[in-house]
Amino acid sequence: MEQQSHYFFAVKLPEDIKQIMKSHMGTMKESIPFSRWVHYLDLHITLAFLGAATKEKLSNADNYVKQALEDVKAFTLNIDHLGFFGKEDSPRVFWAATMESLELNDIRNKVFSACEQAGFQLESRPFRPHITLARKWGRETPFHGGLLQVWEEIQSQPLSFQASEVVLYQTRVHQSPKYETLKIYPLQ
Repeated sequence: MEQQSHYFFAVKLPEDIKQIMKSHMGTMKESIPFSRWVHYLDLHITLAFLGAATKEKLSNADNYVKQALEDVKAFTLNIDHLGFFGKEDSPRVFWAATMESLELNDIRNKVFSACEQAGFQLESRPFRPHITLARKWGRETPFHGGLLQVWEEIQSQPLSFQASEVVLYQTRVHQSPKYETLKIYPLQ
């Protein structure tokens, strides 16, 4: 049975930042054993997860997002901490996150609204921008935290980059990397 593709809009990380994060993830794998680590080429910050979609709805979303981002300028983001979602002793998602950014929140709101205008029903949870690094705690022994210390050991200062593209990705579950770029929306 073939699995249905899913689609989402995200801020693309530049290639040099993906390479640095690849190195950091290699270091962290030794002390933070999660079962599934994300391929470094799949690193991104999700703005709106669409799920499965028809060509027509995707086309509408493309048009509305293009309009919404017409005058948006590129901006700087700073990756500065690690965290997790799920239970404290066995987290389900391990992530890196950026310092608070009004520009990132603004872009997310524009993309989110454009997708709703295109007919998508999106998650109503608050926006928690993050870069998923790994999933599923990989040990029977409880997770013990210490993530700030791990980040400080591998990166003594925030990791800065220019957020200059929003991308529409398609998920290819049985491939690695598994996110395929369908459309790029360059920021000015």
